[in-house]
Amino acid sequence: MSGLSIQDLSMRFDLPNGGHVQALQDVSLDLKAGELMSVLGPSGCGKTTLLNIVAGFLAPTEGKLSLNGHEVHGPDAERGMVFQQGALFEWMSVRENVGFGPSMKGTPRAEKAEIVDHLLDVVGLQDFKEKAVYELSGGMQQRVALARCLANDPDVILMDEPLGALDALTREKMQSLVLKLWKETGKTIILITHSVEEALLLGERLLVMAPRPGRIHKEYRLPFAELGVGQDLREVKKHPEFGERREEILGMIWDMEEEIMGRTEGADA
Repeated sequence: MSGLSIQDLSMRFDLPNGGHVQALQDVSLDLKAGELMSVLGPSGCGKTTLLNIVAGFLAPTEGKLSLNGHEVHGPDAERGMVFQQGALFEWMSVRENVGFGPSMKGTPRAEKAEIVDHLLDVVGLQDFKEKAVYELSGGMQQRVALARCLANDPDVILMDEPLGALDALTREKMQSLVLKLWKETGKTIILITHSVEEALLLGERLLVMAPRPGRIHKEYRLPFAELGVGQDLREVKKHPEFGERREEILGMIWDMEEEIMGRTEGADA
């Protein structure tokens, strides 16, 4: 079966004092190949934990995760990760960073050069390929991180707050780039964000997670990602349904945050 399947996934972290934290509880979903899904929720709802399990960095306490019909048991090149900070090799050039994955796989030099040049064209960094990473702006570094991820040709791209540290204008440009890459590559993408607007723009499917124990509170299927491909995202935000969904989800998350604060105050009393 093509796609990602998550069945009854739970994650519990045991603490040194004998207690535990139930980060996720009975999360189930199926994601078809080529779908773009954003995940949103209050702090501590298990968004990043879920992403780390899909990446293979964490083994779930319960449940099963499979990709294209085989069970996931650890990290693999079929799943690529883009972090909030690029996690790039600062002592390497842009070209060397993007080519790192193919080098590790033993890709012939000419083929690797072709892959790297193509991806640098795609993300608009061909003129910067010999620059060191530390010479680049934050937005450019995230472009390098995207290109490096794509160089491994993963089936699934996992993005953990990849645009959170960028200024507003750069962030909007990068959102457009994510949509462009999604449409051109046909990759499955899961993106974690704290921004409701970003989740609406970059998710043809949007999951709202409930507070701990993390679980799926509500799922939306939205037209905005498709509308945003090749279009000014500020125009997409003028869509009447965009404003309605934004206010609905903001209210939902606000109520969850109030619930969390109430629990904290009750515990401290």
